[in-house]
Amino acid sequence: MSTREFYEAGYAVGDPRMGHWRAIGARSKAAHVETLAKRAGLTPRTVVEIGCGDGAVLAEMAARGWVVDGFELAENAARRAKERGVARRVESFDGEHVPAEPDAYDLAVLSHVLEHVPDPLPLLKEAARVAPNVLVEVPLEDNRSARRPPKRKLSEGAGHLHAFNRADVLRLVNEAGLEPRGQMTDPLPYEHHAFFSGAAQGAVKWAARQAMHKAGVAERLVTLHYAVLASKRV
Repeated sequence: MSTREFYEAGYAVGDPRMGHWRAIGARSKAAHVETLAKRAGLTPRTVVEIGCGDGAVLAEMAARGWVVDGFELAENAARRAKERGVARRVESFDGEHVPAEPDAYDLAVLSHVLEHVPDPLPLLKEAARVAPNVLVEVPLEDNRSARRPPKRKLSEGAGHLHAFNRADVLRLVNEAGLEPRGQMTDPLPYEHHAFFSGAAQGAVKWAARQAMHKAGVAERLVTLHYAVLASKRV
C-alpha cells in the first residue's frame, strides 16, 4: 500500500467518533499556533496548513480570523476540508511540492505531519519556501512510555514513521534554513486523555502528566506534543 492509499483508507469512513477526536486535537493545535505567533510578535494574515487532513485545524485557525489555505495528500480528506467552507483554497497535492508561489503566505503550518513523512526535511524546506515563518508540531515519542511494544504498534498503525525527540526537530529546523523563535510542550488537556480512557482514568492521566510536566521530567517519560515556530535565516 502506498502512502497515499494508506491515508485515503484512513479517511474513507466518516466515523463521527474520529471526527470528534480530530476536533479535540484541533483546538490544542490551533491554540499552539496562536500562542507561539503572539510570543514571536507575529500577526499572520495568511496561513497555509500543509497536510491539513479533514480541515479540523483549518477551521480552528479560520475562527481566529486568519485567511487559511490547505493542502492534503489524501483526496477524500481534502474534499472534506473543502466542504467545511472555512478556507479560501483547499487542494490535494503530491505530498512533496506545494502548489504555491514563494512566500505566498505569512505562516506555514506542519501540524503532526513530519512524523508521517519518510524524509521530513524536503517537505520542511518546501514549507519554508512558501512562507517566511513555519510552525512545526509533532508528538515527542522518543520516551520510555512510547518505546513500549504496544505503544509502538499503535503509533505505527497511525502511520508514524519517526519517534522524534526535541533535538531531532530542532536539527531539522536548522537544516531547513530556519531559526527557532519560540517553542512549547503540552501534556494535553483532560478531554484528550479522557477520550479513550474514560473520565476517571483520564483524570488520573491528566493530573500525572501535568505534574511531570511541571517538574520538567515528562519529556523523557511520556509523549508530549511539541511545537516550534521558526523563521527563515537572513
